[in-house]
Amino acid sequence: MNENLTSNLRVTLVQTAIHPKNPQNNIEHLNKLCEFISATDLILLPEVFTTGFCAGARDVAETPNGFAYQWMLTKAKELNAVVAGTLVVKEGDDYFNRLVWAQPNGQTIEYNKRHLFRMAGEHLRYQAGDKRVLVSVKGWRVLPMVCYDLRFPVWSRNRNDYDLAIYLANWPNQRALHWNCLLQARAIENLSYVVGVNRVGEDEAGQVYQGDSSIYSPRGNCDFVSQAEGVFTQTLSHELLTDYRKKFPAHMDADEFEIK
Repeated sequence: MNENLTSNLRVTLVQTAIHPKNPQNNIEHLNKLCEFISATDLILLPEVFTTGFCAGARDVAETPNGFAYQWMLTKAKELNAVVAGTLVVKEGDDYFNRLVWAQPNGQTIEYNKRHLFRMAGEHLRYQAGDKRVLVSVKGWRVLPMVCYDLRFPVWSRNRNDYDLAIYLANWPNQRALHWNCLLQARAIENLSYVVGVNRVGEDEAGQVYQGDSSIYSPRGNCDFVSQAEGVFTQTLSHELLTDYRKKFPAHMDADEFEIK
């Protein structure tokens, strides 16, 4: 149990279309959407929100602490909230699909996507991450994950170390059933809130993205879902989470395991 969990968490889901390989246009569009954000604690952006998920994204890759990093930190300070999203980042000779957790105090925490989507050749263009990362906001312990990570329950397994799992994605319409079912399953099996943030619109390859950014409670109830472009702020209940874990402590019977 998390004894520091004493307040609710306001989460803002930013569901947007993404211009392929055009960071400047995407940032300008996000600036307009951010005008509609008021009081919140955590702002979640889709996967690769400056470039889209496309083969040429490496051509406009970020450097660590580059333009998009600084934009995220500026927004975090301006809105007094954590801003999280993933970027294509070049570090040395390697490229990563990197989730950046930008905090109002000017610090960032990073998670490199572990499971690279081989069906689109992502594993040939990027280096896979090898470490889970846990972060916190307002006493909530958060597990950040990226898109294809959602399909691998062992990697997302709650070891009694998080209260909320987030999945930032570019998940196409043709696999929408999987997106919705797996988000719900991760919430149920891990006795945690789960938030999935997806994009909308069409990419340069003609893939259509339905959105379905959503929030699932630890009971598996869908508390929010939308297919529209926009910003959506919802509140996660610390009492609901704590009470449910006390009444249904399935985590106490979980099997121990080790990832190698």
